[in-house]
Amino acid sequence: MSIHIDAEIERLLQFALKKEIITIWDVDLARNKILEVLQLSDVKAVTVDEEVPDSPVTILETILDWAAEQGLIEDNTVTYRDLFDTKIMGCLVPSQGEIIRRFDELVFQGGPKHATEWFYQFSQDVHYIRTDRIAKNEKWLVGTEYGDLQMTINLSKPEKDPVAIAAARNMQKSEYPACLLCKENVGYAGRLDHPARQNHRIIPVTLDDEQWFLQFSPYVYYNEHAIVFSGEHKPMKISKDSFKKLLHFVEQYPHYFLGSNADLPIVGGSILSHDHFQGGHHTFPMEVAEKMYSFSVSKYPSIDFAIVKWPMSVLRLQGNNQADLIAAADDILQEWKTYSDETVDIHAFSGETPHNTITPIARRRGELFELDLVLRNNRTSDEHPFGIFHPHQEVHHIKKENIGLIEVMGLAVLPGRLLDELKKLAEFLVEADGLGKIEKDEEINKHYEWAKQVYDKYPDLTEANVYDVLLKEVGHVFATILEHAGVFKQDEAGQQGFKRFVKQLQTSLK
Repeated sequence: MSIHIDAEIERLLQFALKKEIITIWDVDLARNKILEVLQLSDVKAVTVDEEVPDSPVTILETILDWAAEQGLIEDNTVTYRDLFDTKIMGCLVPSQGEIIRRFDELVFQGGPKHATEWFYQFSQDVHYIRTDRIAKNEKWLVGTEYGDLQMTINLSKPEKDPVAIAAARNMQKSEYPACLLCKENVGYAGRLDHPARQNHRIIPVTLDDEQWFLQFSPYVYYNEHAIVFSGEHKPMKISKDSFKKLLHFVEQYPHYFLGSNADLPIVGGSILSHDHFQGGHHTFPMEVAEKMYSFSVSKYPSIDFAIVKWPMSVLRLQGNNQADLIAAADDILQEWKTYSDETVDIHAFSGETPHNTITPIARRRGELFELDLVLRNNRTSDEHPFGIFHPHQEVHHIKKENIGLIEVMGLAVLPGRLLDELKKLAEFLVEADGLGKIEKDEEINKHYEWAKQVYDKYPDLTEANVYDVLLKEVGHVFATILEHAGVFKQDEAGQQGFKRFVKQLQTSLK
């Protein structure tokens, strides 16, 4: 089928007008920019009769097919197509200064919630957030003793194609931008080993008198999945300044939570080379988890302290005095960094190597500020070479990656491979000698022991219910993974150990 490129260009311009990405005064300018990208010197006047879609995806796919036919795309694979369609969308996106002006105007008119909602929709409209890929993610809830855990299988990140990987090896190495979070990514054309960002814009935010920026993750895991990052490329470090910045942010954006990954390997699960936080407008299971044990600290009478009923080890601080919360959080951090309790396998150091740190999360509860401090330890052993407080070997068939901020709060981000594996498991489990087939299958035999447990637990498996049963059991495995990552376990010994740490805090902070 021949592609009428003039009509597709006009459809894209009409889409941009409909979404108010451009104004009527920008149409000729935007058209000429697109012609330049497509290496066209003229275009025929056309009338678009069909309804303009709500997403640019179908239009861009057609233009990309045309560009591939014309030899404008070096290799018609995902990596090269992504570089090219981002370049096209970059022709439509207003300048950084204009986006900031619009954002500030919306804050003035309707408040920060109004402004972030607009910026989130804008980031989707300009195809920076690729909603078509995110829609492929599998999502479900699983009830556990800790509440409803939020489960996702992540299918939104495209795998690198072999041609692009091979070509990238031969490229001259570049250190610009220094990483994927640097402010210099705005408008960057990208390359085979670095995504294009012509459609990327960021919002300046001042945190504790420092210049930071707000953007959205291009592969959002939850509503308004924001990244707040330092304007300076500097390594992550959890410190008193971190607590200041977190609380300062939620003071300015009270509808958002903001948290940080830990600053040590294994328990970090993030880009440790660039100081940043993650936040957004979403309620996580940990946020609604109940307090299990409340206590007071005489040094901070204005603050309510509690241990949270959660598989990981969480201290919750609530109060309306930011200075007290910051000081108390720092005192807890300093106490934890040197705390050891061999009876529950917690060692603060191996020689000079530190192991203890914190994953902090800030939010508002009405007029109150709230800090959740999740205690972390990254020590390894012969038995657990990936980490003692890390997913253990028996759950690696589901997930073996680090447990970062998002999962700490109860949203599982599971690998894309799992979707096909679960479907094959479901198919085999209801067949004659299904367990035998699973054991012999190279792709899914890693699930064999777990599949036996599921088979024994559910004697009435059928084609109609088996897949849902597997999804439910994956959720229970995720709860176990979080328990593995908890430094104080859920048994009597672990909880007594947690209370010993609390008692030491109360003694130290008199």
